[in-house]
Amino acid sequence: METTVRAYGTGRRKNSVARVWLRPGEGKIQVNDRPVDDFFPRPTLTMLLAQPLKVVGMEGKFDVLATVSGGGTSGQAGAIRLGIARALVRLDEAMRTTLKKAGLLTRDPRVKERKKYGQKGARARFQFSKR
Repeated sequence: METTVRAYGTGRRKNSVARVWLRPGEGKIQVNDRPVDDFFPRPTLTMLLAQPLKVVGMEGKFDVLATVSGGGTSGQAGAIRLGIARALVRLDEAMRTTLKKAGLLTRDPRVKERKKYGQKGARARFQFSKR
């Protein structure tokens, strides 16, 4: 495994798109040029995006540089998580089975359903009045 090279991965979730670079380092995670703790308000989101590194036992060995746009905080964290997983596979193909088994290489297809005309929302109807 070459650790002198940077690895790139793209992640998407809901309306968020993340571009992620991995480089050898001491485990710093930066999102949009800010520390991860400043960018994401909840610690659960920080734990979520560090999951791929934890699964393959590489936490503290790579610095993560991510630029993310679109969507909300949850979608952005999910997008970065997928980007990190894909970048790890680019670094070392042997990690694919571990990450795949943990379900970290699958893009979450769930997106918000569109609102339909004549209805209150995607599925909610206006209240029906018989009289």
